[in-house]
Amino acid sequence: MMRTAVLGSNSFSGSHFVEHVLKAEHRVLGISRSSEVGAEFRPYASNSNIDKFSFMQASVRFDMSDIEEALIEFKPDYVVNFAAQSMVGESWVHPEDWYETNVVANATFSNILGKIPSLKKYVHVTTPEVYGSTPDWISEGTQFNPSTPYAVSRAAGDMHMRIMQRHSGLPVVFTRAANVFGPGQQLYRVIPRAFLSALLGRPFQLHGGGLSRRSFIHISDVSRATLILAESGIPGEDYHISTRELVTIREVVEKAFELAGVQFQADKAASEDRLGKDAGYFLDSTKLREATEWNTLVSLDEGLKQTFDWVQGNLVTFSKMSWEYVHKS
Repeated sequence: MMRTAVLGSNSFSGSHFVEHVLKAEHRVLGISRSSEVGAEFRPYASNSNIDKFSFMQASVRFDMSDIEEALIEFKPDYVVNFAAQSMVGESWVHPEDWYETNVVANATFSNILGKIPSLKKYVHVTTPEVYGSTPDWISEGTQFNPSTPYAVSRAAGDMHMRIMQRHSGLPVVFTRAANVFGPGQQLYRVIPRAFLSALLGRPFQLHGGGLSRRSFIHISDVSRATLILAESGIPGEDYHISTRELVTIREVVEKAFELAGVQFQADKAASEDRLGKDAGYFLDSTKLREATEWNTLVSLDEGLKQTFDWVQGNLVTFSKMSWEYVHKS
């Protein structure tokens, strides 16, 4: 039985990846700084292989020695790291927290990985924000051009992991996916927030009028790609995980409101764009597609319908919850 450790297992992407590897009958150790979230945000809660999952509450900033001990004892074949300070706009307010987590803790963790004899592959889940705004489709070799403290912190963390791979042979692969969505996503994110605003009749804010173009991808497609790369990705290589369909954020919000049966009023939703926001991320995923048999299986419309059903099914609970991002150091 393969063993996979998932850092940031409480995150949206992390929790779905746990669900995916449990279905693949891996034994899984989940590690997150907070206690396990509610079942509505934990897709693996009802997994038939849940007995193969164990959870550890620990922070990559403050509990690294405990994490080191747990990983050495667990003997993972794969370690997949979703743990990061990930909000872009808020990184302008407390940039030191982003650097402490995404750079300093990341550097400490790279030393721990070298102490795990069982490790076959480390998947460093990162972001297209390191490229800045991309006017056209870009490949994995594109030069970094970060435009926010968040993006700078991730670029620095990526560069550190790259030199560790070159220096010590750390078996790390890098993944970048843009605008991942699906059931279980945090309520402050644009798609679940749009559904909630439409269903509950609350105001919706659309930064910059929603004219930025994006390539939205369903979380199940990202989870499949992540496991494939853990198994067969080439150490030292970067891989883009993306669809080939571009839409504006406004178009996605309009689709969400339409599913909820509500007319979207763009003139009332428009607001100023956030500082440093990139106009678009156009990730060419040809490398991943040609190196493996991976392809996207869930369309934007199908994924939106799944997410709408999830929001509607938990509407009473979500109506009582905050939709705002709460910063944790």
